Amino acid sequence: MRVKMILPALTEATSPFFRPIKYSLFPPLGLATLAGYLPGDAHVTLHDEHVQRLRLDEDPVPDLVVIQVYITSARRSYEIADHYRARGAYVVLGGLHVTSLPDEAAAHADTVFLGPGEDTWPQFLADWYRGQAKPRYTSTTRTLAGLPPIRRDLIDRHRYLVPNSIVVSRGCPHHCDFCYKDAFFEGGKSYYTQTVEDALAEIDRLPGRHLYFLDDHLFGNRRFATELFAGMTGMGRLWQAAATVDSILAPGLLEQAVAAGLRSMFVGFETINSGNLAGSRKRQNIGRDYGAVVRRLHDAGVMVNASFVFGMDDDGPDVFDRTVAWAIEQGIETATFHIMTPYPGTGLFDRIAGQERLLHRDWDRYDTRQVVFEPRGMTREQLEDGYWRAYRDFYRWGSIWRGAAAKESLGDRLRHMAYSGGWKKFEPVWDLAIRTRAVLHALPLLESTLGSFGGRRAEAAPVPARRELPLLQG
Repeated sequence: MRVKMILPALTEATSPFFRPIKYSLFPPLGLATLAGYLPGDAHVTLHDEHVQRLRLDEDPVPDLVVIQVYITSARRSYEIADHYRARGAYVVLGGLHVTSLPDEAAAHADTVFLGPGEDTWPQFLADWYRGQAKPRYTSTTRTLAGLPPIRRDLIDRHRYLVPNSIVVSRGCPHHCDFCYKDAFFEGGKSYYTQTVEDALAEIDRLPGRHLYFLDDHLFGNRRFATELFAGMTGMGRLWQAAATVDSILAPGLLEQAVAAGLRSMFVGFETINSGNLAGSRKRQNIGRDYGAVVRRLHDAGVMVNASFVFGMDDDGPDVFDRTVAWAIEQGIETATFHIMTPYPGTGLFDRIAGQERLLHRDWDRYDTRQVVFEPRGMTREQLEDGYWRAYRDFYRWGSIWRGAAAKESLGDRLRHMAYSGGWKKFEPVWDLAIRTRAVLHALPLLESTLGSFGGRRAEAAPVPARRELPLLQG
């Protein structure tokens, strides 16, 4: 039995000219997780087009081809699927895009999977061995109990800056209207975790010090997070994760995370215009003081990667400069900007489509860097130009220095300069490291930078009182 598992990529990720470091950050854990269910005598290969060229002419043809589909790789995914079906392989498709548009995907597959695959994948395998596989499997039973170990032996660690990525939960307890999550988890629980024992066992299997939790919201279940951090304390790990503004302001949990090794946090601020929050159902941000979130993280010695979305209905042409100015003033180390993108299967898509504001359904261009809808408060050109200007202005050397100057100590200023500057100002160096398969050699530098944060101030981080805090107003 020969099984080929594929994560397709956009053309940009395979360009012979330039490839951003973001495409070489994390290995495809979803496919490696499914591979753990395959029998020991199966010949399994895992191909990530973001980091390696995919050969389509191999012999013998795989018996089973498994393809994970995201919206911006849908066209490429369908091309690969059609190719292997024509050669006689059994092709299955799953992932966010397949769940959102199952009929579209079904035209290119023998079987499609809707929702997470932990319960449906084993059932499919049993059916497939008997020659009775169904055309569609829909997840309804949501549990991470009894997962087999992830097949990390299938991952070429040297191709990734962060090979020690890990996911210990699924979904998110919140319901923002621009997020894929609600469609993907429809029909069952939309947020659930591993047992703490299983999560700690997976961490124990990972070599080195650095970890990156890819969970949508690691702090989403306070009891689970508290027990997990207690179990991690003393391991000597350094790690990064994502959490919401309300969970960061909650007393106690951040301090426990820092004691367990947290050094960098991805935070979805999304917008500095309070009017946008209710319309997008971003309720966990309403009434919160964004400045207090940043100060709380910095006082604990945790770097901030802030996420912002441009093009919401309350945004005008001034939103780009105001957002960048605020982020620099706060001393935020790195920022990720996005153009609001209505993904199919989301409340946002239904709303924009219902208002006849969609410009097209060319999924290749739904990459949060191109305008695919008619904005309300500015022109399409203003939105796209402002997005690119925000990146340029935030990562100018002068801006990086001003952000660093917001820090109290010289050491913190130098670390800010190194981390923020190294992320964006040395992209040609990252490109060379990717092409020479040497990107993993940069991991000690990342660990050193992260290790210089955090520990000395973990116990001194202030805990805000339980109260509603004013949002930064536009």
